[in-house]
Amino acid sequence: MDLKKLLIEFLEYLEVERGRSKKTIENYRHYVKVFLDWSKAGKPKEITAETVRKFRLHLNRVQDQKGRELAKITQNYYIIALRNFLKYLAKRDIATLVAEKIEVGKNPTHSIDFLEPGEVERILDSASGSDLKSLRDRAVLELLFSAGLRVSELTNLNKDQINLKSREFSVRGKGGKIRVVFISDTAKKAIEDYLAKRADIDQALFVRVASKGGKILSKKDNLRITPRSIQRIVKYYAAKAGIVKEVHPHTLRHSFATDLLINGADIRSVQAMLGHSSITTTQIYTHITNQQLREVHQAFHGRRKGK
Repeated sequence: MDLKKLLIEFLEYLEVERGRSKKTIENYRHYVKVFLDWSKAGKPKEITAETVRKFRLHLNRVQDQKGRELAKITQNYYIIALRNFLKYLAKRDIATLVAEKIEVGKNPTHSIDFLEPGEVERILDSASGSDLKSLRDRAVLELLFSAGLRVSELTNLNKDQINLKSREFSVRGKGGKIRVVFISDTAKKAIEDYLAKRADIDQALFVRVASKGGKILSKKDNLRITPRSIQRIVKYYAAKAGIVKEVHPHTLRHSFATDLLINGADIRSVQAMLGHSSITTTQIYTHITNQQLREVHQAFHGRRKGK
């Protein structure tokens, strides 16, 4: 069978049977297609261990126009996508390279960027004001930190999803998985103040607002705020608060997780609140609590009362 036709069927399988997001499917299409174009493999049996080895070498050596090499984690994305494609072929009993023969390289460990409690407070307090834009931005920041939402989860929220009385609601995360998230009293008040100022009937919880005057944009298409706008909001108020480090929406999600762990939450509960399918993903935060435990150990262990 033709590999390009099988790739299309694989992507349809991801969409229909696995319920993967459009972005995930788009990424898989790109990564596998790059391999097929580079290897010139036309049939499943033409994908060999040697071909994959040379492809990995190519990924490790390729440079962009500015002379930058592909990050190790990006190289792994290509291999993960290829492995999943091969697993799909095996599921259909199509003879090809066994996916398990391809090892995924280790990703370099990165420190998690998070904000100290005082820094979070400064960012939240920097979004002050009574106009619609200020109230919206404060609600955005409060919700990102209070519920640990991903940007896509935040932008997809509708007004009727939010139960301010119980301070909890459901969100659809990666892979279409539903989870319950909770919000603080301050986040509840910020959302109430923002919604009280809204005079439109758009279903989106967060809508685009004119930069001057704080009025909702009068466009015919939907007014739902974009992920890019959320990124700009977070960056703007972080700078306004005098935060020197780079702050992104995901920084607030990291801060949410570390705040829970440092204050004694168990990692399984944090996993559920973040919507991680694997505990391994959540464990990236434990280095922070490990450091705290180290400091506690050094401060209190081995101290003997004088005779």
